[in-house]
Amino acid sequence: MPPLLHFALLDPRLNKLRHAAAIALFLAIVIAGSIPGARADIGEYASGVVLHSTAYAVLALLWFTGSRGSGTNRAVATVLAIAVMGAIDESVQSFFPYRGADMRDWMVDVSSALVVSAILWGLLPKAALQRS
Repeated sequence: MPPLLHFALLDPRLNKLRHAAAIALFLAIVIAGSIPGARADIGEYASGVVLHSTAYAVLALLWFTGSRGSGTNRAVATVLAIAVMGAIDESVQSFFPYRGADMRDWMVDVSSALVVSAILWGLLPKAALQRS
């Protein structure tokens, strides 16, 4: 793995920063999704499945690489965290008359976390995961 990529994804000194970035991105997603007409405008460029899968895959990447422990522990923590984030996002949407909560969106969120976690668990060096 190239040194810069290793530093960005696995350096334990950046774990808190990665979690903070994930939380900030999640809040930005919830806020942007609450702006009237914003979802419709973005929908002209990408479908809901594409938006949810991309956004929550990035969140999963940040959460997985910001976590500690074995690949299995990181994967479980990531999927659970993304499941909670997705549920919060859908719950917030249910409060707006121009939005709606959709279980399928939440399932896309969780599926993205499962795929990203599985890929990272399989590809990242086991020794690097143990040190972080």
